[in-house]
Amino acid sequence: MAASTAKLTAAMILVLPTHDRGSRHMYSMRLIGVLLVACLVSVSPTCAQSSAPSATDQGISAFLAHWDERALREQLNQPNWLTPVVTSTARLKQEIRYDMSWQWNGDGTTTENYGGSKGFTTIPIHRIEISVNLPPYIVHHEPNLHDGFGDFSFMTKFRILAGNHENGDYALTAFLSVSFPTGSYRNGSPHPVITPTLAGGKGLGDFVYQGTFGSDLSSAQTAVLGRRLILNNAFQYRGWGKIWPEMEVNSSFYSGGRNDGKKQVYLTPGISAGRFLIYRNLQLTMGGGMQIAVTHFHSFAHQAVFTVRLPF
Repeated sequence: MAASTAKLTAAMILVLPTHDRGSRHMYSMRLIGVLLVACLVSVSPTCAQSSAPSATDQGISAFLAHWDERALREQLNQPNWLTPVVTSTARLKQEIRYDMSWQWNGDGTTTENYGGSKGFTTIPIHRIEISVNLPPYIVHHEPNLHDGFGDFSFMTKFRILAGNHENGDYALTAFLSVSFPTGSYRNGSPHPVITPTLAGGKGLGDFVYQGTFGSDLSSAQTAVLGRRLILNNAFQYRGWGKIWPEMEVNSSFYSGGRNDGKKQVYLTPGISAGRFLIYRNLQLTMGGGMQIAVTHFHSFAHQAVFTVRLPF
C-alpha cells in the first residue's frame, strides 16, 4: 500500500505548472524527494527480510498488513456519502485528492490555485483519520505579485459518532488542522494557523446534509491578522446514483484585524460524480462547482473549483 501511495503522490505532483526557471527548480527538487521516498518504501520490505524479525518488527508488520482491513471496517460503519466540492465531510476516508481553482478578483485579475491544499488521507487506527496536505502552487497573473508555493498543512480527525445507511445515516466528527508558514513570496500565512472544526451530516431519503463550523486561529499577530469563523453547509441530492448535484453555502465571519466585523457569503452550485472503480479498491471521484459572492464584502467575486479524488 505504501509503495502505491508514493507512486500516486508523485503522479499528482506532476500536474503542478512550471512558469519560470526558479519554480521549475523548486518543483524538480520536490519531485526528486517524492521519488526517493517511493524508492525507500519499495526497498524496505526486502531489507527487512534479510534478518530475523524481532517481536517489535513482527508487531509493526502485522499492524501494516491489516491497515486496509481496519480502514475498510471504519468506512463500513459510517455513511457512504460523496464529499462535497468545497465543504469537508464528517466521514473518515482514505484517498489522494487534488484540487484546482480559478479565482476572479474584483479588480479584474485572476488567481489560479493548483493543489488546493489537499493531498494524502488515510485511516491508521479506529475512529482516526490523518491528512498530509501538500503546499498548493499559486499563479497570480499580476506583475507585482510572485507566483509560488503556499503553506504545508496537516490535519487529523476524530469521529465522535456515526451510523451507516442502515443505522441512522449520520456522522459527527472533530477536526484539528495546522498549517505551517512554508509559502514562498508571501503566498501563505506569516505564522502557523490552527483550525479546530466540528463537522456533521445526516442523510434523509434522497437528500444529504453535510456541514462544518470552525475557526482560523493564528499563532501570532492576532490583533493584525484577526480571526475567522467559518461556516459551511452543503445540501446534496443522491437520487441519480453516481451523480450528486449539490448547493453549498460557504460563509466567513471576521473578528479583529483589518476585516473586523465583516462577513462574506458564497453560494456554490456544484456536481460530483463517483465512485467509479479503477482497480481493486482504487476508485475515482470528480466534482466541480462555482462559488458566487452574494454579500457586498467579499475576498473575490467568484471562483471555479474542480476536484479529483482517488479513494482506496
